[in-house]
Amino acid sequence: MWTLDKHRYDKLPYPTVVVVGGGFAGLEFIQRLAGKPYKVLLLDKQNHHCFQPLLYQVATASLGADSIGHPFRRTVGPMPNAAFRMAEVLRVVPERKRVETNVGDFAYDILVLALGSTTNFFGNRQMAEVAMQLKSISQALDIRSDFLQEFERALVLKEESDLKRCLNFVIVGAGPTGVELAGALAEIRRTVLRNEYREMASELMRIVLIDSNERVLKSFSEKSSANAERYLKQLHVELMLNKRVMSGDEDHITLDDGSALDTNTVIWAAGVKGVTLPGLETGLHERAGRYIVDRFSAIHGFNDVYALGDIALMEEPAYPRGHPQVATVAIQQGRHLAHNLLRALEKKALVPFSYRDKGSMAVIGRRKAVVDMGRWSFGGTVAWLMWMLVHVAQLVGFRNRAVVLFNWGWKYLSWRNTIRLIVRPYVRKGTAVARPFVAQE
Repeated sequence: MWTLDKHRYDKLPYPTVVVVGGGFAGLEFIQRLAGKPYKVLLLDKQNHHCFQPLLYQVATASLGADSIGHPFRRTVGPMPNAAFRMAEVLRVVPERKRVETNVGDFAYDILVLALGSTTNFFGNRQMAEVAMQLKSISQALDIRSDFLQEFERALVLKEESDLKRCLNFVIVGAGPTGVELAGALAEIRRTVLRNEYREMASELMRIVLIDSNERVLKSFSEKSSANAERYLKQLHVELMLNKRVMSGDEDHITLDDGSALDTNTVIWAAGVKGVTLPGLETGLHERAGRYIVDRFSAIHGFNDVYALGDIALMEEPAYPRGHPQVATVAIQQGRHLAHNLLRALEKKALVPFSYRDKGSMAVIGRRKAVVDMGRWSFGGTVAWLMWMLVHVAQLVGFRNRAVVLFNWGWKYLSWRNTIRLIVRPYVRKGTAVARPFVAQE
């Protein structure tokens, strides 16, 4: 009779670091501690890392879900001092240094929260029920199925009002996600709809981008914002600026000026908010909904508890209201905290965090992109190539980089989105089945 020895990970005598969330910050932090004298446990309710900047390409059928997802175990598995548990964290008990999850409790010496963000509806409960979101792979697949189903359904509709509503796609929020999604849908109208749905006029498809600000890409320079607006207009995307969505249902939305838009599809990309956990409420900034952290990422009022990325509100001279909730901040904070924990083991002084802004970029369509780098702002083909190179380089795993490059190359040469399969029909909230493709009598 044989017995199974305990895994080497369980025998490690090092301090236990529990990391909640495997996004950009969490994964960067863990990779920096690979083979170091810490025992690291990653907890995440998904079993994969999601490269969120390319979610819109999964949603618009340019990339498959596996192109931007990477299994945690493929990353964590080779690390002798790290392990992964697929678990949803329910509560933190800081006085006992424990994390409660749906698969049991885990003790920690150091707790690192890298939970990322979720969609912010700014208290608009109606739109939270009606609008589609784009924060996960499953949500991206829902959007993909939805617009493909709407195309098929439009072919059998008889009433003009129903047809127009079916082909009206509304995006709320003209930040990078909204702008990129609008541009991608516009290219689908120009290529896929025109070439493969010849029974109806592609001009019937309407793409509306709504934002409460006076310009698109408000966080970018005015030059880049103007370039992005010009590209969107070239692609015949309708811009509704200085307007807010007040309410809506499955058939229409209402704006703050009293006007209404008939649509079956509303995608909300207007903002994000940090994901927080019960048990650490005293460390939250009440208005921002993010944990107040010092320049070493430690949450105010708690020992050995840290927050990274979107959920961390860290003030420094250049960012008195905290850093932007973007991937580059998360990556730098994850790297910095790992560096400081290693310095702590060597009894060295900790180094305060300083964010290095490497710029911002957004792509609107084929050879249409904008880039801000310090005092430089430019657009066009050069910006488009730079956007592609940066995003491919940031993907996790060689296979994902190769697949994405191949798909982009094929799409550029063929003018076709490569993946247009309705493998999981989207069922709208409040309905038992997907909208049927039945001609009206």
